[in-house]
Amino acid sequence: MEGRGEAEVEEEEEDEEEEEEEGVRITPQLLKASTGEFALESILLLKLRGRGIAHLGCLGDCANLEWLDLSGNAIAQLGPLAALKSLAVLNLSRNRVASLEPLGSCHNLQSLNIAGNLVSSLQQLRCLTGLRRLESLRLRDPLARLANPLCAAPAYRAALADMFPGLKAIDGERVSGRGSELYQLCRDLDSSLGRGGGGAGTGTEPPRAAQPWVEASFWEPQPPRRSSIMEEAYKQFGEVLQECRELSRRADDTIAQAERALSSRPDPNSFVF
Repeated sequence: MEGRGEAEVEEEEEDEEEEEEEGVRITPQLLKASTGEFALESILLLKLRGRGIAHLGCLGDCANLEWLDLSGNAIAQLGPLAALKSLAVLNLSRNRVASLEPLGSCHNLQSLNIAGNLVSSLQQLRCLTGLRRLESLRLRDPLARLANPLCAAPAYRAALADMFPGLKAIDGERVSGRGSELYQLCRDLDSSLGRGGGGAGTGTEPPRAAQPWVEASFWEPQPPRRSSIMEEAYKQFGEVLQECRELSRRADDTIAQAERALSSRPDPNSFVF
């Protein structure tokens, strides 16, 4: 019996060591200590970057979570995230994610960063096509040197744009919406100038000095314009200030008169009986 008990203790210790090696699990205690909130439903913003997390645990109980940063961990399974219906911004960069299926239930998701994971095909992203509010999708981050195997394909960004027509930004670059037309125009101009530049001996005229697109004063800050509401507020404040000054002047005059009246009275102690 004693030998069996020792064996069971050794197995439990081995299991605990394996769990520690596997990574940290999100618990209510961890969430409350990280946010200072007593109720998980009260957590709206959560940052757990680089905490060695491998298991999302009870994260799905944060029903009202809107902003979540889980970057720099060891997460592979996203199951609990399917319960986060209010989630709008999610950063999963630098993890071990290959399957994004649970995110298909996050219908409020607007921005998703999965750079530095294990996404290797467009098929793994099809589960996100039902997210009508998704505007920004990042699979690659050159500054942080993060990517996915899918990014090795030369035309993956164009394929993403076709798969997600509502996207406004892919890998941090705008693809639609305000400003995208100008961005594309500038790229086309750069490429056309690069192809059409003439060299020496071609008979073409030397390029003229570039001229600014706008006048020199265009970028100078303009003096702020006050609205009619602000003008009226300033006017009323000035009138009140003037009244206060007038009241202060009258009070000073009254005090001075009282002091003169008191100083002109005879001293009662001077009378002799």
